[in-house]
Amino acid sequence: MIYDTLLRQREAEGKPVRVGMFGAGFMARGITNQIANSVPGMVLSVICNRSLDKARNAYEQAGVTDIAVVETEAALAECIRAGRAAITSDPMLLCRVEGLDCLIDATGAIEYGATVTLAAFENGKPMVSMNAELDATVGPLLKRKADEAGVIFTGCDGDQPGVEMNLFRFVKSIGLTPLVCGNIKGLQDPYRNPTTQEGFAKQWGQDPYMVTSFADGTKISFEQAIVANATGMTVNKRGMIGRDHRGHIDELTSAYDVEELRKLGGIVDYVVGSKPGPGVFVLAAHDDPKQQHYLNLYKLGTGPLYSFYTPYHLCHFEVPISVARLVLCQDAVIQPLGGPMVDVVATAKVDLAKGDVIDALGGYKSYGQCETYAISRGQRLLPMGLAEGCRLKRAVSKDTVLTYDDVEIPAGRLIDRLRAEQDEVFPA
Repeated sequence: MIYDTLLRQREAEGKPVRVGMFGAGFMARGITNQIANSVPGMVLSVICNRSLDKARNAYEQAGVTDIAVVETEAALAECIRAGRAAITSDPMLLCRVEGLDCLIDATGAIEYGATVTLAAFENGKPMVSMNAELDATVGPLLKRKADEAGVIFTGCDGDQPGVEMNLFRFVKSIGLTPLVCGNIKGLQDPYRNPTTQEGFAKQWGQDPYMVTSFADGTKISFEQAIVANATGMTVNKRGMIGRDHRGHIDELTSAYDVEELRKLGGIVDYVVGSKPGPGVFVLAAHDDPKQQHYLNLYKLGTGPLYSFYTPYHLCHFEVPISVARLVLCQDAVIQPLGGPMVDVVATAKVDLAKGDVIDALGGYKSYGQCETYAISRGQRLLPMGLAEGCRLKRAVSKDTVLTYDDVEIPAGRLIDRLRAEQDEVFPA
């Protein structure tokens, strides 16, 4: 918890960590409120959003009423110096302006996220990303580019990947070998769509497409791919195992083939309906009989797998912690080890006809599944992060994984260039 002490010091010194954020949606509003009202030593200096009204509303919901609309770098710099909240629709202002210690991508938009992330690196600014979709598609390349620029690119606390990584690091630090990193879900149905999820989305003030991406498995696939890339783990089957287990997570210690796990170097997975949801878990082994004796004494059982879990993930509440870890401790929450281990591949949610255009993530036409990077590359499978806007060259039946040969990719997109560069840098 060193970051809380360091934040209080910054508050006492009158030198708060100054943050800029892209996005003003559901999560971004929560982050705004958290920083404004619960994080000493940190200030959200500026929000960038296409709709200025939404950006203004995010501040106002947090009780911030002195808000300037800025259109130039100089105007934003003056607001930062004066401690006045600013809003803008120009993302490059945040990337170029002096005085911001860190940027947050709270958009979930792949093309936009790629643009602002690269611009941040080019201007020497670190990035805390809530954009799992972008990270799972080209995260290894972005990590490499961040390193070359001398800045940090990291996922965040609060989202499941960051919570899993915190737990993974703890388990390793006490001498065990993590073999399963898992996510606890309440629902998994690949055929959900924005119409079926509209009621839930309206109840919680969320976007139906975003809600659908959780329900249909796309989001968890992105998240677990990030964990695999950060730990060196893999998947032992397309789509992960994904058991429906209504008992406690501790009961899963006997559900896996430990030798297979060791051979693979560990796997990422998820379960549906387990307690304590909606948290995360790590199953780990210990090879020292003396320590096994102690683990049994401490009520973790006789092995060979031992269960560790975090019974919650608190999303926006924890994002400022990530900023503090990065700025004050140079500690990344979660980032790729090197090349990709696991990819997320686009799969037909319905029978697709020639000429159909794949809609947005969490939409009506496709869902994402985890697959090993080697298989994805070897079979020319279409990454889910590239699927939106692709036009079908031929009919594809429901539940078929799409390939590059099945689609025409829109011209001129940055994300396609980045993915091609990543594939060249990191051969399968």
